[in-house]
Amino acid sequence: MKIDKKIVQLAKLIKTSTHTVVLTGAGMSTESGIPDFRSRSGWWKNIDPLTVATVEALQSNYELFHQFYSARIEALAKCKPHEGYQMLANWEQNGLLHRVATQNVDGFHHQAGNRHVDELHGSILTYRCQQCEKEASKQAFIDKKHCSSCDGKLRPNVVLFGETLPEEAWNNALYHIQKADLVIVIGTSLQVYPVSQLPTMTNGTTVCINKEVGVEQSFFDLVIEGSAKETLVNVNQLL
Repeated sequence: MKIDKKIVQLAKLIKTSTHTVVLTGAGMSTESGIPDFRSRSGWWKNIDPLTVATVEALQSNYELFHQFYSARIEALAKCKPHEGYQMLANWEQNGLLHRVATQNVDGFHHQAGNRHVDELHGSILTYRCQQCEKEASKQAFIDKKHCSSCDGKLRPNVVLFGETLPEEAWNNALYHIQKADLVIVIGTSLQVYPVSQLPTMTNGTTVCINKEVGVEQSFFDLVIEGSAKETLVNVNQLL
């Protein structure tokens, strides 16, 4: 089987890199069957998620907010990390990958075995009270219970539109990207600020892997148009 030249090039870059960082987005998870709620085809109940995944919706339309996140949690329970995630975990274990930063909230990188992960948009697997920030259980959120301490509304620990990113995760990701000599961006169109700025903050070689390549990808040193899972599996064969 003939291997694409770009796949060979990426494998060589990984082998020679002393500090490699991967940044992943929704395109990594959709191949595990998780709906991309932000894409036009993934719009939920014909409602733009940009109007649901907000602090305003949480406070003024909790019924809709709760339905949206309950649907996401239910969809996630039926999915598991695909083979590409396992490749990244293997690379970390073998010293080829030093950090993963992700926009995804599904926890799949941890589930696959990566240990050095910065979840830039939080996690949908843990929950808290919006008012007093006391931890809550998944079941309490699903059952639409109120906080046991202050009677506040419960929510997943995801970053809603308009909220700031987790400081520790952002600082870690920024540190490693600035230190990197190879940054591989997988499955994101880089539409969401400030994560969209991260690939511009490295002096290292930048690589983009995405099913659909647009103008946002034009500044990358290497662009591979295709499936995240297939690309990672093919690169791994060469490593």
